Parts: sequence; structure tokens; C-alpha cells
Amino acid sequence: MPVPHREKSAPNTMDTGVRIFLLFLLHQTFVIGRQEGQREGCVPGFQVKQYQVAFRTFQKGLPLLQVEFDDCAGNEDVAFEVSDTSFRVDNHLNLVPLRDVTYRGPVIFIHGISARADDMAQVDITGQLLESPHALKILNLPHRLKRALLVPPMIVTENQRAPFPRIIGRSHVISTEKSWDHIFRLTGPGADQDPKGLFIIDIDTGDVSVTRSLDREVIDSYQLEVSTTDLNGNLVEGPVILVITVIDQNDNRPIFKETRYTGEVLEGSSTGTTVMTMTAFDADDPATDNAALRYIIIRQSPDKPSPNMFYIDAERGDIVTVISPTSLDRETLPTTTYELEIVAKDMAGSEVGLTGTATATITITDKNDHAPEFTHPLFEAYVYEGSAGVVVNLTVDDRDDPATGAWRAVYSIINGDPTRSFKIQTNPDNNEGMLSVVKPLDYEGTAFHKIFIKVENEDPLVPDVGYGDSSTATVQVKVLDINEGPVFFPDPLIVTRMENIPVESFVASLNATDPDRLQLQNVRYAILRDPAGWLTVNQLRGTVNTLASLDRESPYVHDNKYTAVFIATDNGSPPATGTGTLVIHLEDYNDNAPFVVPSVARVCEDAHDMNVAIVGGRDKDLPPNGAPFKIELGKQLGLDKTWKVTSVNSTHSQIMLLHSLKTANYQLPLLITDSGVPPLSNNSEVKVQVCVCKKNKMLCSSAHSHQASLLIMLATLMLALPCL
Repeated sequence: MPVPHREKSAPNTMDTGVRIFLLFLLHQTFVIGRQEGQREGCVPGFQVKQYQVAFRTFQKGLPLLQVEFDDCAGNEDVAFEVSDTSFRVDNHLNLVPLRDVTYRGPVIFIHGISARADDMAQVDITGQLLESPHALKILNLPHRLKRALLVPPMIVTENQRAPFPRIIGRSHVISTEKSWDHIFRLTGPGADQDPKGLFIIDIDTGDVSVTRSLDREVIDSYQLEVSTTDLNGNLVEGPVILVITVIDQNDNRPIFKETRYTGEVLEGSSTGTTVMTMTAFDADDPATDNAALRYIIIRQSPDKPSPNMFYIDAERGDIVTVISPTSLDRETLPTTTYELEIVAKDMAGSEVGLTGTATATITITDKNDHAPEFTHPLFEAYVYEGSAGVVVNLTVDDRDDPATGAWRAVYSIINGDPTRSFKIQTNPDNNEGMLSVVKPLDYEGTAFHKIFIKVENEDPLVPDVGYGDSSTATVQVKVLDINEGPVFFPDPLIVTRMENIPVESFVASLNATDPDRLQLQNVRYAILRDPAGWLTVNQLRGTVNTLASLDRESPYVHDNKYTAVFIATDNGSPPATGTGTLVIHLEDYNDNAPFVVPSVARVCEDAHDMNVAIVGGRDKDLPPNGAPFKIELGKQLGLDKTWKVTSVNSTHSQIMLLHSLKTANYQLPLLITDSGVPPLSNNSEVKVQVCVCKKNKMLCSSAHSHQASLLIMLATLMLALPCL
């Protein structure tokens, strides 16, 4: 209601502010009263809509006032929400501080709701307005202003039910002059911006209404602007910020991120050991009890040996052990896995709170509190001499959790194997110890072995548990005799002989002995492999002689070595054999004549350079039976009139023409001699092609070669004709 303008001296600014605020409160009371209305009989809701409390330091737990609320059905399911989370309404309808409050805004709103009632009450805090710097910003208005737009903060509860629209507050124009030509305008997100149309304003009265149900978890507050304009749309006052706060309702259940959680606890853990933490989320306002969660365990499966083996901290969600360390024994518990059903309840765990459920699976993990023990103190094994591989499997018992380091066995040989002939490994499938022979045993050397074995775990034992006598065992290994084959010594046998020695010459004497020293057995020799068929062996004495000539240049000789293999057989039952190798290193003998390469040479008929080619000598023999070579013209008459051979080095010589020849093919005889003692010579021929050369191409005759001697004779005859 406008205040009439008075032509008096203005009171002080602070009195004016108080008067304006009181006028606003009276007007709000009028609006609320008009909105609720009065009717006969019981009216569900607050029986008194507005309360006043003088400000003081509100002490925790000391009631401020008692509200009057009646849902006309006994108030059995009534819940109250207070706009200031420092206060609550208790079961006796008392407004009680939850902590000591030293400052408080001018208004507290109380929302009461049940199945039959949904109503709001207002508590005004008096006696503090002038002390609050926040209040002074509103009330300490400059005296020179004749008009002022007052827009108080407003609240609205989420999830309100129809009918709509509902008035949630009023904007006011405070004026010292009477003016009726202004209208109210509401702008901003929630009014003329997305989400559009949530809030509307009465252009005449300034009443702000909500048009539909809100969801605090989508938007928890709206900041709008209120202004007034004249009828032509010209701005008169404002804009002034309007903050609308959405009050939370408990409309969201606690939700666990997962439906099933897993955790582990080591057996023997002390009471109070934290196993895991359960955490749920509630989308309601975290500053209210709507999101204040409490956790409880409602089921443990199995419930042995106690239905309360675990405890959950109601506020933090930590699951801890309750059972004693001695009872938390994995080997004696009926199971190693326990399942807990956990409930999270909001409203700080009160009966009206909403709940969410999850399952916690707890596994009792093993610690190495049991040493492995052999099932027998003595194991026996039998093994044939000369063989290798697993000879016995050692079995152990371990009460710890299989497939863990506390159960897996590690075996070691602690005595009885000085020659390291044995090895022991763990079978990963059954945890048994596999004792193997890695160096073949000799019956004639030692027929009986006594091995001492120790077993431990991969993980160390707990401090109060140790390895006892049962963690060691003895293995008796008996070696069984077999008829072993003769053994050649040395093997291979290496001898040096000259090639081409006479047939039936002595080469070597084989030596094969029988390892079975306790038995008297004879050995016979035979040839197993003689690639060239050069050798023979005496089957009783083992002497090797030549059956044919030894040739170092044979394809069966590699790197001057000829290799033959012999077999020795005893007369045991059954007979046993052994093989030995004879390597004959062959010394060279000058038994191969040298030869000339290449066998073909080409020269142009008009070449100014009379050098035909460079030829070299080759010899299958080794030095000194090869180079240096002597290469010269063959022993034919007149060759030296046309050809000349000059030595280049110890292996090569230069062939030269003394005068040009016509295009044809010529066979040039050469004589090559090596340096052996005695030396060997060889007559060779080189085909010399005299070709027509044009533009880097050689056109050579394909006709048969002429003997060089015939051409020379004809040339000599032609030279002699003019003299006749």
C-alpha cells in the first residue's frame, strides 16, 4: 500500500528504513492471508502463518518458538524444511538452532509438507536490522529519492503440486508521492529467457508467481530482474535483482556408483582393520539432511562364526573388522568370502529417509602361516645309468591358499649331490617337486645316491611360524646297470699321412674300451662310413690300413682332411655299440700338372698394341708343388717369328704378337711347368681370335682355328718367292 507524501521535515534515514521494512512486512502478511483464505472447520497447514522473534545469540538446542501446524490427520507424516540450515523443527514443533547463531537474516521460512498439507510460514527476526551491514544497504535509502523499488529475495519449494500459478512474493514501490501509472516487468532466465515462463509477475500488484513444479537438482536458484515502466514502456525504477531460491525436498534416493563392491582383508588382521569404504551419492541439497547419509549393514552371508563379523561406520562408510584376529583364520572359517548387504539412508538415517542398496563382497586373503610339509620323510627312485630326466615326484601338504605365494613350493637340494648330477623343480600344476637327472649316472662309478631335499614357500613365513623337520626329506636313488657301448679314445683320432702312399699302408690304430668294467667283454671293429672306400680295419685289433691310394685332391677331402667313422660292438646281452671318428690329414704330393687359363683370347686385326692377353697358371697341388710357374711357347718351329711370351710374375705371363695377323682363329701352343720336385709340365693351347673391330664392337670369325705352325710356314714360303 503506498504511503501518502507528507510535507514535513524528513525523519532520519534509519527511521525511514525501519518504517519502510515494517510496511513491507504488513503488506506481505496481507498477501499471505489473502492467498490462504479462511473457511469453516480444520484448514490443513500452519494455523499461524507469521511469527516474530527478537534477535539475540541463539544457543544450540534452545528452542526459539513453537509453530502451530495441523494437517487435520494427526501430523503423523509431516516433514519440515527450514530455509536456514542452522535451524530445524523438532518432533514437538519447536524451531531449534542446530548450532550457536550469532547473526541471522531478517526472515526464516518454514515449509511444512505431508500427504494432506503443503504450507509455508514466516519467522521475522526483529531487533537486528540496523546492526547488519547487509540490511543497511536496503534500508538506508537516500532522503532525496522520492520513489524506490523494493524486491525481497523469494523462495519456492521444489516439486510443488497443482494448482498453479502460485504466488511466492511481491515486489514493492515505496514512494513519497502518489503515482499509479507504473507497471511491473520481470526479465531474465526463467521469465522471458530459457527456461521461459517459470515465473510471472502481476504488472499491477508486483506479485511474483511460479507457474509449474520446479526441480532443485536441475536449477537450484534463479536470478531475475524486476523493473517498473510507465504505460509507454519508459523505465521508471530498476532494474533490481530478484533472487529466487529453490528449496530442496527429499526426492532423490542415495545411489551407489556400483551395485557390487569387492574388498580384501588379510587373515589374522587386528580388530578394527579397515577393509573398504562404501560411498553413495545423493543429488539432494548437501547442506540439508536430505543428503545427509548414514550407512548400515542389514545382512551378512554366511552368518558364521558370527553374524556381526564386520561393522560399517555410519557416517564415513568404512567397513572394519569386528572379529578377533585369532578367529579371522582363513583355514578354519566356513568360507573365505563373505557378502554384506549395505544400505545408505538419507535424512541422517531417520525413519522417513530414502534408501539405496549395494553389495560388498569381502575375501579373507591368505598369509603364509603354514609351512609346507613332505608327505613322506623318505622317497625312493630307480634310474638306469646313462639316462636323464625326471626320476621321482615329491609330494607336500600346505594348508595355505592354493595358487598363492604362501602355498607355492620352492625345492632345493641341500646335500648329497657333489657332482651336480641332479636338479629339482616345482610342478606348477600340483606343487610337487620333480627330481631330475641332468648328468647321466654311471653304475660302475656310484650305484647309490642319497639326496637331501628342502621345501619352502615363495612368500616368507609369518614371524611366529618356522620350517620344521617335516619340511625336509631324503631321496634314495639307485642306479641300475645297463650294457654300455664301447667308447673310443681319443675321439676323434687325428693322424697325418702323405697322399699316394702305397696300398695296404698303415694309417692308424683304433682304441675302444668297454665301460662295463665289472664284465669281461670283447670288442670288434668295423667301418661305419668310408666315403671314398680307401680304408680297411682289422676287426679284432682295430688297425686301419689303406685299401686304395689316398688323393688329397679328391672331392671327399675337405680342407686337406679325410674323415671316416668306425663302429665298435661288444658281446654283451644285448650287444652294445659305440662309434669313433678317424680324421686323416693328407699332405700334398706333386701329382698334378699345371694348366693355363684362360683358354681363349681376342685381339683386333688393326690393333697398334700387339699385347694379346695375360694368361695364368693353375695347379691342384699345394705350394711348393705349384707356383711359381714357367710359361713358354710350345716346341714348334717358327713360333717365335710371330709370338712372344714374357713373364709378368710368378703365376702370370704376357702373350704378344710380333706382327699383325689377318682375321682368323689361331691355336697357340704353350708349355707350362710347376715348381715341384720333380717338376711337372703340361702342353696347353690358347685360342687367339683376331677380330675386326668397328665402333667398339668386335666381329670375330666363327671358323675353325688354324694351327699357328702352318700359318708360319706359309708366311715363310711367301717371303722366299722373290728370291727365286
